[in-house]
Amino acid sequence: MTKSKTDDELVFLPLGGSNEIGMNFNLYGFGPPHDRKWIVVDLGITFGDQTTPGVEVILPDPTFMEENADRLLGIVLTHAHEDHIGAVAWLWPRFKAPIYATPFTAFILREKLREAGLVDEAEITIVPLGGKISLGPFELELITLTHSIPEPNGLAIRTPLGVILHTGDWKIDPDPLLGAVTDQDAIRRLGDEGVLAMVCDSTNVFVDGHAGSEAEVRETLIPLIGGLKGKVAVACFASNVARMDSVIRAAQAAGRRVCLVGRSMIRMAAAAKSVGLMADIKPFLSEAEANASPPAKVLYLCTGSQGEPRAALARIADGTHPHVSLGAGGACIFSSRIIPGNEIPIRNLQNKLADRGVRLYTERDHPGIHVSGHPCRDELAQMYHWARPTIAVPTHGERRHLLEHAAFARDLQVPQQLAPRNGDMVRLAPGRAEIIDEVAAGRLYVDAGVVTAENGDALRERRHAAFNGMLAASVVLDGRGRIVSGPQVRALGLPADADYPMEEVLDDLAHDAEQALGRLSSSDRDADQAVETAVSRALKRASQRIWGRRPVVETTVLRV
Repeated sequence: MTKSKTDDELVFLPLGGSNEIGMNFNLYGFGPPHDRKWIVVDLGITFGDQTTPGVEVILPDPTFMEENADRLLGIVLTHAHEDHIGAVAWLWPRFKAPIYATPFTAFILREKLREAGLVDEAEITIVPLGGKISLGPFELELITLTHSIPEPNGLAIRTPLGVILHTGDWKIDPDPLLGAVTDQDAIRRLGDEGVLAMVCDSTNVFVDGHAGSEAEVRETLIPLIGGLKGKVAVACFASNVARMDSVIRAAQAAGRRVCLVGRSMIRMAAAAKSVGLMADIKPFLSEAEANASPPAKVLYLCTGSQGEPRAALARIADGTHPHVSLGAGGACIFSSRIIPGNEIPIRNLQNKLADRGVRLYTERDHPGIHVSGHPCRDELAQMYHWARPTIAVPTHGERRHLLEHAAFARDLQVPQQLAPRNGDMVRLAPGRAEIIDEVAAGRLYVDAGVVTAENGDALRERRHAAFNGMLAASVVLDGRGRIVSGPQVRALGLPADADYPMEEVLDDLAHDAEQALGRLSSSDRDADQAVETAVSRALKRASQRIWGRRPVVETTVLRV
């Protein structure tokens, strides 16, 4: 390892994941401020919600790393969850740095790159579990952990100024069913070596005890599924291959064959088999084969546990799925938790299924059918006991999670704690840890397949129209600015009632627009912009009087 120079610094810069649970984008830098070398650890997405109508995918803003791409040594991925790898295909062309991943993660990422037309351009180096990566002043070692996906890894990042343990997502599962248990010995050895800083998952910092084991879920699912009659569907996160495996084995024990419903479920099963997992299970039924089989002999393993509108379970609940239906006498098991922000779509989905006569089983009424993939407080305490870091840097959480995690680390006698926000550049060494700079750390929205700014015009106008409605006005003027036809007004998303029907409302609006045009000078009538402005202002004033709202107004001026 190269020696440190007197002006070298070791810095940590979160650009995603330190204000929210998800969208992880972590940078580590080493060197003098004017010539730092960088590595990226994870590059993930989060998803849109009711506040971002029409936006399904949200990316971290890569501006800082894009401006320093010539000093980026590589992108290292800890595991294959969307909030850790989902932005790679969107943002890699801005960096074009080599990518490092374990076999399962690499399989999933290649499929994403193939869809983006980048599979032949992006260089992926496959790193074995427990393997090492050398990137300039950074010597990285993969530490095997347990999580709700195959091949989760922490990273021991060795530098001339100290060792960082970046945990990624993890828990301590003594029986994860698939894959190895947490490598406690490796973490203890790091602690003996001396861990300068631990950058650690904060998701369940408010939850006492332990997250629970996947083996416990399997023990619950086998008798539950075995006791059900008729059609059965199970919804879970497709990436939780151990959960998939448990559901499949519970189905086989009950004499049922499994049909995978949903593209991501099929993709994850293929990825698992590519690394030798789920090798001894029976072949899956196609949707057509399942549809032709007796209901009591089939189990549908579905995507859509979070109420995603285009996922398989949503289409089943709507009755629009071409091959799969659920109704009276059927059952649906939600082997998953409710991710904060998804409460409304999940509730709507479950109500639709209940209306069809489907009996629902959730973690609230059957707690053993799901366990979290993130560490609770006892597990966090154990990790700190093993690693014994000098500095605790919470990540992967909302602001309240990070602050609670920092306080928890202080209670555990960790000498220093720092809870940075996205964009806070933290100097870890030399000297005491502190925030030394702040860089841009916003979001980008994927809107209809186009990457746009967080507060772009399109989304702002869409939000405005969604709340306030829209008026479309048109008027035809002759060469001297006199009205030939109109104004005509149409309303979208605005109410009317029997006492004041919409036809009368539109006539009154058209009258207000005509009066506004009558007040324009002849020269202003010759300018389309002046005509549009006059009509729009008149309609907004009238709308405020009628509805108490100011709708989006689009005015079209035609001249003959």
